[in-house]
Amino acid sequence: MRRILMAASLVALLPLVNMSTAHAQQPPDRQQAFAAAAKEFQVPESVLLGVSYLESRWDAHAGRPSSDAGFGPMHLTDAAAFTSSNHHDEGEEDARGDDTRPLAPPAERPAPAEIPASLRTMERAAALTGESHERLRTDDAANIRGGAALLADYQKTLGAPLSEDPGQWYGAVAKYSGAEESGAAKFFADEVFATIKEGAARTTDDGQRVALPAVPGLTKIEKWLEKLGLRPPVRPDGIECPASISCEWIPSAYQELPNDDYGHYDLANRPSSQKVEYIIIHDMEGYFLPSIRLNQDPNYGASWHYSVRSSDGHIAQHIKTKDVAWQAGNWYVNAKSIGIEHEGFLAEGSTWFTEAMYRSSARLVRYLALRHGVPLDRAHILGHDNVSGTLPTTVRGMHEDPGPFWDWAHYFQLMGAPLHAFGGPRAGSVMIKPDFATNKPHFYGCDRQNPEADCPPTSAHTVWLRTEPREDAPLVKDIGKHPTGDSLYSVYDHSARASTGQRFAVAERQGDWTAIWYLGQKAWFHNPRSAPTAVPSMGLVVTPKPGKATVPVFGRAYPEESAYPEGIPYQAVTPLQYTFSAGEKYTLAGQAATEYYRAVTFNLEDHKVVRGKTKYLQIQFGHRVMFVKADDVRVTFSG
Repeated sequence: MRRILMAASLVALLPLVNMSTAHAQQPPDRQQAFAAAAKEFQVPESVLLGVSYLESRWDAHAGRPSSDAGFGPMHLTDAAAFTSSNHHDEGEEDARGDDTRPLAPPAERPAPAEIPASLRTMERAAALTGESHERLRTDDAANIRGGAALLADYQKTLGAPLSEDPGQWYGAVAKYSGAEESGAAKFFADEVFATIKEGAARTTDDGQRVALPAVPGLTKIEKWLEKLGLRPPVRPDGIECPASISCEWIPSAYQELPNDDYGHYDLANRPSSQKVEYIIIHDMEGYFLPSIRLNQDPNYGASWHYSVRSSDGHIAQHIKTKDVAWQAGNWYVNAKSIGIEHEGFLAEGSTWFTEAMYRSSARLVRYLALRHGVPLDRAHILGHDNVSGTLPTTVRGMHEDPGPFWDWAHYFQLMGAPLHAFGGPRAGSVMIKPDFATNKPHFYGCDRQNPEADCPPTSAHTVWLRTEPREDAPLVKDIGKHPTGDSLYSVYDHSARASTGQRFAVAERQGDWTAIWYLGQKAWFHNPRSAPTAVPSMGLVVTPKPGKATVPVFGRAYPEESAYPEGIPYQAVTPLQYTFSAGEKYTLAGQAATEYYRAVTFNLEDHKVVRGKTKYLQIQFGHRVMFVKADDVRVTFSG
């Protein structure tokens, strides 16, 4: 019997760092700290700023560690913190048939013997600067000094000059990535130098303004990279990655198992058999190497196409994009999507999602989208949290990754498809787009040791949705997620949230508040003119045809019963538990293919695509995308 578990089912969280700063001094202005450290260690300030931007975008993360136990603006890594953190597993099951297989062993952190030198930079920084580990973790100025000292040390080790020319520092920058593969180190260095050449400026997570002036005439002296002696890249023929990123082939397991079972993806022939319509963004809720090992275990009931490493953006491809990975928890979407897992944990947010990761992943997604004709919008580049359950019984168990701290606006900017406004201030539909740096809504549940505690203020891409236009109004309800209860402010609960890039039809406006249609109800969010959290976004919307009080909403667009040939069981298209009523409007993403991919055996020859005549439309119905039958609705333009 065919069975599947969702990918990214491992849940863990690094404990918060002891924030005792009895001996730490308040750091100066961060821009001044970069200037002072650059001067002290004879590192070009542009190089120091560029490296820090790729590591942290100049954020301090309030002293919390990253996936590799990296701290502060310079991401100094502490092996002791890496090995001492607690880890536990909390798996979720989602059946793709009548049965489920047990969750594989949790993806534990690498053993001490596996810890690479890249996770020991704090020790070296402490030796070079005389700073304690505590200050390097919690004092931003000390952390920046440590990063500058490391760069200077790398430069000297290479035999390169302590030059004022940033181009001479290419090898030291590549070494700072911590990558063991020359391709990954080169990608990191190239992105640092691209940032220096273009310049950058932003407000950090704690409100500090930092700028890197552009250096338009910058040239890279790449001979220093060769002297690092890193492992050469291995890119076998047929790997599906752009040439500009570091990518390797680590195949997922495909193997026959006892009792006519197999694991753990399905062979296909896309796009000849079916068009790829979606790219799904996940986070691993785990670590890079252990998660990859799970993808190589045929007994593990989930798989995905690509894994992206947090520290340097290195990518491993596991499954050819022609084949179907078991990754989204919705077989209709699985059959028409590519899944990309990102190292990290939802609740840790931006401490895991590094600039190097964003850039590498964005290039991969753009490459795949252009290759397969996937629109670069939030109706087709989906988070796992945007994928609907297939039946009323599966809605509640759908996943929430990559969570509220993934910077969708920045991600689309890097893809070359920035999220723009379209229309005037009274447009009939809007796109959610709060300012990521300053938008820090309240959440709780980031600390698994204290799950009721408030999360530290963290930049997020979401807005809260309320029943009335006031801050103390209750959150709107999601009867699928919470059949008998209220929506939660938990970081793991998106029942009453709208996300950056998602488009919704406007239901009403009152002062600084805007109401949208959301899961069959009016949902209000704060949208002041002085600091808007949404922008106009005119486009097509759907509403029930005249005479229809309600129309059903579906989690998959399967064919009608008459389309199924003999030997392939009919897959019932069961409405979800939500109500789409007359007078409500929802934004239209386009027509959805009416298809079912029958793949229940080990052999590709047995796999079939069933196509029907019923026309479905994809809509943004709540936090997740859903489907309606075209015959049930009328399409209009929201001017």
